[in-house]
Amino acid sequence: MNPDQTPVDFLAELDDEQRVAAEALLGPVCIIAGAGSGKTRTISHRIAHGIETGVYTANRVLALTYTNRAASELRSRMRDLGAPGVQVRTFHSAALSQLQFFWPQLTETLAPKLVTNKLPIVRDALDELKIRVADDELRSITAEIEWLKYGLVSSEQYQDLERSAVASLSKDKFLEVAARFESLKQQRRVADWEDVLLLTTGMLRNEPRMLAHVQQQYRHFTVDEYQDISPLQQSLLETWLGDREELCVVGDPRQTIYTFAGADPSFLTGFLNRFPNAQLVELNRNYRSSPEIVSLANRISEHGELEAVRVFSSKPTLQKFSSASAEAKWLSQTVSDAIQAGTPASEIAVLARINSQLELVEQELTKLGIKCQVRGVGRFFRRPEIMQAMAALRALQAGQLNHPLFAEVSQILSALGWSSRSDGSDKWLGLNWFIEVLEEFPSDVSLDEYLRELQERERSGHEPVMAAVSLATIHATKGLEWQLVALCGLNQGSFPISYAKTSAELTEERRLFYVGVTRAKDRLLLSTQADKPASDFLALVS
Repeated sequence: MNPDQTPVDFLAELDDEQRVAAEALLGPVCIIAGAGSGKTRTISHRIAHGIETGVYTANRVLALTYTNRAASELRSRMRDLGAPGVQVRTFHSAALSQLQFFWPQLTETLAPKLVTNKLPIVRDALDELKIRVADDELRSITAEIEWLKYGLVSSEQYQDLERSAVASLSKDKFLEVAARFESLKQQRRVADWEDVLLLTTGMLRNEPRMLAHVQQQYRHFTVDEYQDISPLQQSLLETWLGDREELCVVGDPRQTIYTFAGADPSFLTGFLNRFPNAQLVELNRNYRSSPEIVSLANRISEHGELEAVRVFSSKPTLQKFSSASAEAKWLSQTVSDAIQAGTPASEIAVLARINSQLELVEQELTKLGIKCQVRGVGRFFRRPEIMQAMAALRALQAGQLNHPLFAEVSQILSALGWSSRSDGSDKWLGLNWFIEVLEEFPSDVSLDEYLRELQERERSGHEPVMAAVSLATIHATKGLEWQLVALCGLNQGSFPISYAKTSAELTEERRLFYVGVTRAKDRLLLSTQADKPASDFLALVS
């Protein structure tokens, strides 16, 4: 820590509720953090305060996040607060690190090769079973396989569940595909990201010596976005914890939007049942948005109210258009006007329920010469120069490094067209991302650790932020905010989505609307198309 800083300095930067949370150093602790309430600031200052007061030792703290983007931000905050020794990881990254460390000791072989894209293997499983599906059906089948594993749902349990048919497959046929997929991975000695969590959990539970090593290493745990944790992740967390209670969880029931992917918010909402002696702190001061935007968010939410801190006035506006084409033209012109008026392109986002709703907007922005970045669809990682750089860096693992890692990385990137001086091109910006990621770590970071980080960013879709307008589904915006946010396509069947039928599914759609609204700092634009029924959510807009 900076010798000129005292614990009081850290706490003085926090409001009253944040300070209470930061002073609750010994677990169990549950922090309910509303949108824009300074959650990351609170977490980082809490850990820094614990280290400064001697309650924590930096390298004995493990902070776990749901997304790689959140891990990167928290890691940066800890470095700025003088605590770079704190381990900040996603569940996947932490598990992969432990698996690769312990597996050779257990088996005298390397851990199974990680596959970051399981779609080709699922396709092979379908081909072997002579099942033909479209690309969107392939993705649906893959997502259902992931849901099974994140939820720790057995084949027998799955048969008894009321689940919609996937790609018109019967339950028996889907389970046959899932089993063939698992068989192919075993034959090829590869593992996907869910396997990493499963294998690590099983290995630690069956090897007391290895578990003791991990539990000795990490004494204090902080888990962010706890409302989105899955049973599989919870199982790994409980393994790490053992019978200890030094756990701080941070989350918001109002922002639970991943139950379709196996998330179980009951771990957050039932935290006090599992830990009756836990300290509970609520953060509901919104520092992000105008009072009118916060007021709309409160009308959407069914779990407590946010308190607006900013005092300027900015009312959400609702626009109706004759068609999706007219809506896209208006959105692109509005974005252009905002940029001309001085709003940076990187502070503007057009959000929708699904990616296909953004295609017309992208076309219209391109016509106006406005650069845009489509988030969450993995385009960045499919660019040729990025794929070539990733392949070359993986190849380094086959031999000994002849130079420091930074020099080796720079040499690879230079061969692909990168130089230390920017030429402003997208290619240079993309290749320079590898340098930016490397610079987040201490100078002695290992190649394995660096590659784990790159693979984890690819898994989570954590692309570099470009000087461009963001186009994204709301699911891809967790932890992000913009000065100007436009929520488009607010029509029944689109938002809420047509396949949301049950009360639970419609409630999650409403939470998704809440997340979209609370991404806006200064301006919120809502739009709908008159050739379709308007979204029921618009009744909340006054």
